[in-house]
Amino acid sequence: MSSLRNAIYRRAHKERSQPQSRKKYGLLEKHKDYVVRAKAFHKKEDALRKLREKAAFRNPDEFYFKMIKTKTVDGVHKPESQANKYTQEELMLMKTQDIGYVLQKLQSEKNKIEKLTAVLQSLDNQPSTRRVFYAEDREDAKEMQLRTSKVGKMPFFEDENSASYRELEARKGRVNDLEKLYMDMAMQKELQKKGRKRKLREDEIVCPISKTVYKWRPDRK
Repeated sequence: MSSLRNAIYRRAHKERSQPQSRKKYGLLEKHKDYVVRAKAFHKKEDALRKLREKAAFRNPDEFYFKMIKTKTVDGVHKPESQANKYTQEELMLMKTQDIGYVLQKLQSEKNKIEKLTAVLQSLDNQPSTRRVFYAEDREDAKEMQLRTSKVGKMPFFEDENSASYRELEARKGRVNDLEKLYMDMAMQKELQKKGRKRKLREDEIVCPISKTVYKWRPDRK
């Protein structure tokens, strides 16, 4: 029956387009567009109704600390500041975990570089293969030489290992970035610890560098 039903000709009903006089208002809204718009409208309407009910039945004696710790500025609610949310010990622990993650990624990249370097060295030690072009006669050889001279150089065949070499250089650059990040995070962790320290002036540094140098005063243990 399904095959017979599909064999019967059916007229394709097309939806009416926007009249010419209303072209300036854009596309004509279809029923599916109205359904989406109506659902969104009723969803917002229900949310407002629930908020009005919650405000009407609220307890006048209700109190919580956010009432005095937060405020509104020009009608915009400003949440509580998260500056003092964690203690100094918790911040040090999170800093240690971040440094450990960076160090793990650094060691992983170094191991991958060592493996890739070993593979490339073994491939470079193998005898290289060269492509040789054979000509049937001298005229054919002259034509091949003429074609290469028009280009200006011999045809260039990309080495199969070029992608591996590019990956190796990219990983080396990533290792340098991770090392810099690790040193910066380690310095920030040391600065958060207790102890008297001061920033050295340029004339006090033996080997001037671009980064800031700190000196810790001796602490008797």
